[in-house]
Amino acid sequence: MQTSRRVFLGASVGAQAMKGFAMPSPNDRIQIGLIGAGGRGTYLMQEVVKAKGANAAITAVCDVYRPNLETAAARIEKAFGAPPKKTSDFRELLASKDIDAVIISAPDFAHSDILERAVAAGKDAYCEKPMGVQLDEARRAYLAVKRSDRVVQIGTQRRSEPGLIGAAKLMRSGVIGKVTRVDMEVHFQEPRWRRDWEHIRKEDIDWPNFVFNRPNRPFDARRFREWQLFSDFTNGIPGLWMSHFIDLVPWFLDDPYPRSAVASGGVYLWKDGRETSDVFQSLLEYPKDCQVSFAMSLTNAGTSRNLWFGTRGTLDADALRITGAGSRQPDRLTQEVAIPKEPVDSHMENFLSCLRSRQTPRADIQAGFSHAVAGCVAAEALRTGRRMGFDPQRLELV
Repeated sequence: MQTSRRVFLGASVGAQAMKGFAMPSPNDRIQIGLIGAGGRGTYLMQEVVKAKGANAAITAVCDVYRPNLETAAARIEKAFGAPPKKTSDFRELLASKDIDAVIISAPDFAHSDILERAVAAGKDAYCEKPMGVQLDEARRAYLAVKRSDRVVQIGTQRRSEPGLIGAAKLMRSGVIGKVTRVDMEVHFQEPRWRRDWEHIRKEDIDWPNFVFNRPNRPFDARRFREWQLFSDFTNGIPGLWMSHFIDLVPWFLDDPYPRSAVASGGVYLWKDGRETSDVFQSLLEYPKDCQVSFAMSLTNAGTSRNLWFGTRGTLDADALRITGAGSRQPDRLTQEVAIPKEPVDSHMENFLSCLRSRQTPRADIQAGFSHAVAGCVAAEALRTGRRMGFDPQRLELV
């Protein structure tokens, strides 16, 4: 682990992490630290700006890439009226007594580690998905949050989509009967996550803090810009994309973890040095006797689907339609069931309101750990070529 340092800014903060702080009263401003100010962090910054009734402001920003840090600081000053504290080391931000909560939008491999440290420092947290890409790291973060009294929202934003909230209520009521099979596919025809990295300069990057919890290696501009393609930094499609979809399974079926998974895939088309698959498929078996198939490819933009097959009918979660299609049971659905769109605030507004109320947000730590487990089990099945299981008591792969 690298020692704390501020390579771009000079003096160290030198403050100790605050624990057990009292939340501000409704008349006080919530002060937020942004950790990771790239594309996703910029989007989440704008979501805070839009939440005008929350009385919240970003007052500190961390990024290991100087251009991102400076650009974000300028945007924050324009949006909130004051220059934020700046650092390239998230630990300095967590040590600030002025910060109430953090938004974690660093690269995926840092999510679990930063989340664990954030709650230990007494901060509430909005943590982007996937909640984790290695099971041991995800488990530590999960247990740390469970031990704490911190509010944590995971960035699986489909949990704040009005139509899916309505669908979830109907599915949990048993509207299509016993669900035994789910078929999810999403496809593109593009070398996804490939980016221009020729302009990246070593002197603009705090490289040790970029690779802080991964094996140290010499500076590599391509791995910095295209970390999604390399196995040191991601578990591939299971974390990068499947997490969006597999999150619906514990939500709709109240079945938190897969019992086992098999997987297959590889680099079949985009042979550009990437280590993560461009074609991937996994079959995940859940304890309530349901098999979930997830497939993704970057080689042909074929038909995508999200179909849930029950004994009384079928849910098309993309079209938001529930019908009796496929059922021959006496109690099958005889007409389409309307899915109500629940009026809800945004995912970020939900998080900010929960900071005041101390209620559980829509995508809590259990939701995050559930999708992280599914991703880790599927990724390990692909890596080993074996069926992998999960022990829900010990929270371990078997």
